[in-house]
Amino acid sequence: MTEVRAGVVDVVVLRRSGKSWKVLMLRRAASARTAGSWEIVHGRIERDEKPADAARRELREETGFTADTLYSIAVNPFYLLKPDTVQLAVAFAAEVKGTQITLGDEHDAAKWVSITMAGKSLIWPRDAEAVRTAVHLLSNRSVIESTLRA
Repeated sequence: MTEVRAGVVDVVVLRRSGKSWKVLMLRRAASARTAGSWEIVHGRIERDEKPADAARRELREETGFTADTLYSIAVNPFYLLKPDTVQLAVAFAAEVKGTQITLGDEHDAAKWVSITMAGKSLIWPRDAEAVRTAVHLLSNRSVIESTLRA
């Protein structure tokens, strides 16, 4: 029987740039799956780890950042053929300050881009949707603060 599991996190990393937002995109290293593609922060939820804790850990491991604020924004299902599981990707928006990025082994480049550029460049459609959702929700921060803040 196919298992359904909250097994991964997606993290949209955002920083303010004047009145607009910049989105952090990471390029997969040559040795990683989907080499050369641009994506947001992704990672597995470890055993006995809560999704918000996994999001904070993956953010730190992949970028060196600590989230100033972290919001739960969506849950996106997808199917993995080999383990025969429906994965639930718990998506978060992380607001950070600064621009200095410390990349982990999975990525070989990073860049801050506009929301529009992120939507055009991200390889996974759910990443682009997560960016749009994050920006929409953060534009209504007073409404979401008590409900979605992790």
